[in-house]
Amino acid sequence: MAEDTPILPAHIEETVQAIAQLHADHEARATPLQRFVDRLTARAGRPAFVALLTVLIVAWMVLNVAMAATGRKPIDEPPFFWMQGVVALTALYMTVLILTTQRREDEMAGHREQLTLELAILSEQKSAKIIALLEELRRDNPMIRDRHDAEAEALSTPADPNSVLEAIKDSREELLSSADGIEAGRPELS
Repeated sequence: MAEDTPILPAHIEETVQAIAQLHADHEARATPLQRFVDRLTARAGRPAFVALLTVLIVAWMVLNVAMAATGRKPIDEPPFFWMQGVVALTALYMTVLILTTQRREDEMAGHREQLTLELAILSEQKSAKIIALLEELRRDNPMIRDRHDAEAEALSTPADPNSVLEAIKDSREELLSSADGIEAGRPELS
């Protein structure tokens, strides 16, 4: 280990290792074809690829115009139907490659969202436990006047994730139904 590298606390090191393992597992599940597509998409996403395409298209046009200017039959006469076909086919393949890569990235994003959600729920439960312990300490300490704190009592109870989910769904449905009501009352524009 280098001298400049700070030593991380054990719980942070475990978190770093868990995230690294998540990424390693995601890459291990990739097929050789998926890895090839990822590399191809990564290369096509670089500015050098745009420059290469531009050079190839301009060279193709210059070659064909020069051939016509010298009296020889060009390979692809203007308006360059062959080049248009190749560009369209390349665009189709690029679209499919990007969609394939995006699908894998969306899978990884889903894992990250799940991890974030689980950590948020765990943090909320820990916070509720800390508040409960502080309230218990306050009640047990003879130097602090005992009083009822309804907010602290409410915060010390961990939220039920299922109840929160149902409340979010209900709230969303209410918003959508009120938006539909507003839309229904709006006059049609001709």
